[in-house]
Amino acid sequence: MNFLTELFSAPKSTEKSRKETEQIGLPRTKKGRRRVQIKSPEEVTIMRQSSLIVATVLKEIQEIVKPGMTTGDLDNYAEQRIREMGATPSFKGYYGFPGSICASINHEVVHGIPNAKRRIRRGDVLKVDTGAYYQGYHGDSCITIAVDKVSSKTSRLIRAAEDALYAGIREVKAGKYLADIAGAIEDVVHKYGYSVVEDYTGHGVGQNLHEEPPVFNYRTREIPNIKLKEGMTLAIEPIVNEGSKYTKTLRDRWTVVTVDNRLSAQFEHTVLVTATGYEILTDRTHI
Repeated sequence: MNFLTELFSAPKSTEKSRKETEQIGLPRTKKGRRRVQIKSPEEVTIMRQSSLIVATVLKEIQEIVKPGMTTGDLDNYAEQRIREMGATPSFKGYYGFPGSICASINHEVVHGIPNAKRRIRRGDVLKVDTGAYYQGYHGDSCITIAVDKVSSKTSRLIRAAEDALYAGIREVKAGKYLADIAGAIEDVVHKYGYSVVEDYTGHGVGQNLHEEPPVFNYRTREIPNIKLKEGMTLAIEPIVNEGSKYTKTLRDRWTVVTVDNRLSAQFEHTVLVTATGYEILTDRTHI
């Protein structure tokens, strides 16, 4: 689940803007948790489990999804599995969000609300984002699923988003900088000829679903270029649009779509910064 960049560029908060922020789904941060959090070995152990739960649910959803199912079906499945594994859904009730997953299809970019009437069709580009809260810590991850068969053009977009994610992750190491991640992601996306969505960013994750620092997917001087430290946990999540980088939010105040109705793809992992590199906590490859 994403951060809005406006959270970091707004000069100061007012009661009105605070309420507006809550309505559109910006992340809340627990009092006293505004600084970048360095996780202890004990905290990392818990986050491995919360992240494993997320990874397991996403892998299972990828295996069971088929045309004719509804996004509501997937949401029910995800909530049941998260609870069976001893966790609670991170997203459900978060600023009023009604689902345990975000299910965004085709030109929907992020924060799609699961719906019992929204049927998944052959050829859809389905983004499923979910989180699990386990023993006080969150895991967060997103995948893009090509439902049944898609065109080679669509497959290329999905591949670009995944390649961009892993390019960013490969830059993670204590002593490197957030700008290294952002630059690597941006370079891959532009190499493919697509655009990076700039309205939403990755973020720190831990006791809060969204923590400092924001993890940008493009080069910017809007925020300090923080040096990565061992024990930081980051949700890295590039969003790649086939056409324009610009987005708009629908009247439900959650679902974000591309302004030109062209396709969008996204991948996300929760990643631990280590002294020698990184550990992908939401890795699905060994499940």
